[in-house]
Amino acid sequence: MKANLFTPLSLGSLTLPNRIVMAPMTRARTDQPGNVPNGMMAQYYAQRASAGLIVTEATQISPQGQGYSFTPGIHTPAQVAGWRRVTDAVHAAGGRVFLQLWHVGRMSHGSFHADGRPVAPSALSPEAQVWVVDPQTGQGGMVDCPVPRALKTGEIAGIVEDFRKGAANAMAAGFDGVEIHGANGYLIDQFLRRSANHRTDRYGGDQANRIRFLIEVAEAVAAEAGPDRTGLRLSPFITQRNMADDEIIPTMLKAARELDRIGLAYLHLSEADWEDAPQIPQDFRHALRAGYSGRIIVAGKYTRDRGERIVSDGLADLVAYGRPFIANPDLVRRFREDLPLAAYDGATLFGGGAAGYSTYPALEEVA
Repeated sequence: MKANLFTPLSLGSLTLPNRIVMAPMTRARTDQPGNVPNGMMAQYYAQRASAGLIVTEATQISPQGQGYSFTPGIHTPAQVAGWRRVTDAVHAAGGRVFLQLWHVGRMSHGSFHADGRPVAPSALSPEAQVWVVDPQTGQGGMVDCPVPRALKTGEIAGIVEDFRKGAANAMAAGFDGVEIHGANGYLIDQFLRRSANHRTDRYGGDQANRIRFLIEVAEAVAAEAGPDRTGLRLSPFITQRNMADDEIIPTMLKAARELDRIGLAYLHLSEADWEDAPQIPQDFRHALRAGYSGRIIVAGKYTRDRGERIVSDGLADLVAYGRPFIANPDLVRRFREDLPLAAYDGATLFGGGAAGYSTYPALEEVA
């Protein structure tokens, strides 16, 4: 019998009651100063605990890793304590939750850095914008990223260590595991792509060197959290943020084989979710299955029916949903019973209070 979205699944040492994942989504609701997770965030995630797995919003592993205002961290005692409120609430509601570990690299703004410059493999602009709150007005908006500073080779081991510490802090905060953010043009993705990495040392150049930083991070995090509690997000076909690279697919397939050796619990594919976006070809999905034996999560404008198809075809084990979970905390029930979905308010996605965040009701509360 073929699996569907409601077939239970083992993920490392966890047993998931369904294959619907709440995708990581930046919502910028932390307490200030300090980017500290709060009770409102605990309520928000607990409301969505019926998901087979929750992956939290991206969470910076260090002050250097921050790129957007009001995003949470996992590098101070206050942040760890704040996240403990979240994990306690999710577990009390019967859920399972992984923390996504994040270093944005060049996708940042000078206001987050003492010298006014983000860091990256090379001093190349992402030609992109990030969401920053103006301290004078308290209002947030999209601003241009500056040209970053190229990391010195001697600095890279410190960032690997920050990822390890982030994993240790996440486990101390009660998370069931961690997901390394290696997608969407952030630091790990920058190392993987020639368009963002012009280094000539052991972290650049040929394909084997371009995956070295990813592998070192994965090994460090898996050694801390356990490989069966470690996942990784990748975005092979997304080229936004000046990330186009005609060698990225063979590079990622080579990385997948190395990650299989480490024994990571899953790979999470971030697929393009805008109109006329590039589609992932079937030959890549089959090649990934052949080279990686762990679980595969897919995310990117999946409907319930499209999610059912890719799971039943055996090309993915779980399907992550982002925007549908914003306005539908009971998304699993709505999918199972074919109930209508509520629409979210785009004006309340980033920053603000409970409105448009933890105020969306479950269906039974509407009736």
